[in-house]
Amino acid sequence: MDYVLISFGIILLITGILGCILPVIPGPPLNYVGLLLLHFTSKYQFSTKFLIIWAIITAIVYALDYIIPVWGTKKFGGSKAGVWGSVIGLVFGLFFFPPFGIIVGPFLGAITGELLSGKNSETALKSGFGSFLGFLLGTLLKLVVSGLMTWYFFKKLLIT
Repeated sequence: MDYVLISFGIILLITGILGCILPVIPGPPLNYVGLLLLHFTSKYQFSTKFLIIWAIITAIVYALDYIIPVWGTKKFGGSKAGVWGSVIGLVFGLFFFPPFGIIVGPFLGAITGELLSGKNSETALKSGFGSFLGFLLGTLLKLVVSGLMTWYFFKKLLIT
């Protein structure tokens, strides 16, 4: 049974890392479930404190992933149209122009959303830049957290 839990844990870790970049897959929560699966084996356990701390970190990062791009767009003068444009641009870019669409899509989407809402091109460009920075920051944060959980998983698996 341990081999099944470890195998599913590794699959979740890989999916979680991919989820840091792909908008549909919740990266850090999947990595956390991977840690839990390793914990439920008979040989490899984490402390309760460790699991609680990582649960809190996972919840915070998951929430920040929705807040940071919106904050970035608004910080640079964007509106709801710019935020929605960046989300639509992300999805469109992901499916039609991978892998570069993930980076360019939110930027162009925020600009398009702002222009369609009647903003001038300078404001739209600033909003697009804010959306782009917010997206990058959120992605980096998810990758760091998921990477650390993956590291702890394999450290426990290989050293214990």
